[in-house]
Formats: sequence, structure tokens, C-alpha cells
Amino acid sequence: MRVARTGAAITVATTAVLGVSLASAGPAAAAAGTWHAYGNTNPITSSTSTWRCASSHEVADNVQAQVCAIRSSGGGSVQAAVIVRNDRSSLYSAAAFMDLRTSSTGLGNWSCGNSGVGAHSWSVCFGQTLTQSSAVNSAGSAEAVSLGVSPFV
Repeated sequence: MRVARTGAAITVATTAVLGVSLASAGPAAAAAGTWHAYGNTNPITSSTSTWRCASSHEVADNVQAQVCAIRSSGGGSVQAAVIVRNDRSSLYSAAAFMDLRTSSTGLGNWSCGNSGVGAHSWSVCFGQTLTQSSAVNSAGSAEAVSLGVSPFV
């Protein structure tokens, strides 16, 4: 399952980079995600939600990214996210993709087009918040680099 999910992530990320409309990309088409800049505040430790993230991967020199599945503090809502940390002294432009699924069902795919991640800061691409009581995880990519699969939350 991990290979298939990573392949879909790379396919959608490549489609987005090449400028082909995601609306015509077929079943792997992704909805629009939303970038949120965190500056020098760690998005995980500053949140009351529970984040379960895969390990960080280098997507460029001094730029790391990781995919996460998030559960709200109340437990009833879930979300997928890709965190990008830019340790450069200048702006870095990044694009991201992620999915969200239970052990048996895909819940959605989201992509965030290129956005500037400030110097020495974090930015997060969030998928849609969904109501879901079952455990979920997320596979993702940033800059066409596979970020693996997060643990379940």
C-alpha cells in the first residue's frame, strides 16, 4: 500500500508542476490545500491537537519537510498536513501534496501550489478538516520528494 500511495502522490505532484489541470487528472485529482505560515513557531508544539508525523526528509539544501496526520483535541476531527521547515537565510518556494485515509478507506487528497516559506521559519500545507472517529494516517510529498506515511492518529 505504501508504494501505491507514494506513486499517486508523485503523479499528482508532477501533474501540478507540469501545469496540467488537476480537474482533468482523473481519480487521483487533489483538492486545494491551504498554506499557513508559522514563522519561527513550531506548528506541532504550539497546537492543542495531536500530530503524528513521519520523519523529516530533506527536499533541498537546508529545507526539511514531513507529512502528518492530525486529530483535534476533542477527537472528532482529522486533517492531513505537510510541514516545511526552511533553515535558509532566504525565502524558499515549495509545493506539497498529501492524502488522508483510514486503514480501509481513502478520505481525500490535497495539494498546495508553490508558496514562499520564509527564511528560518515553518509553513504548513493543510488539507480539509474532516469528521472521522476512526484512526487515520497520511502519505505525502513536497517538491516531488516522497515524505513517506505518517503513523495513525
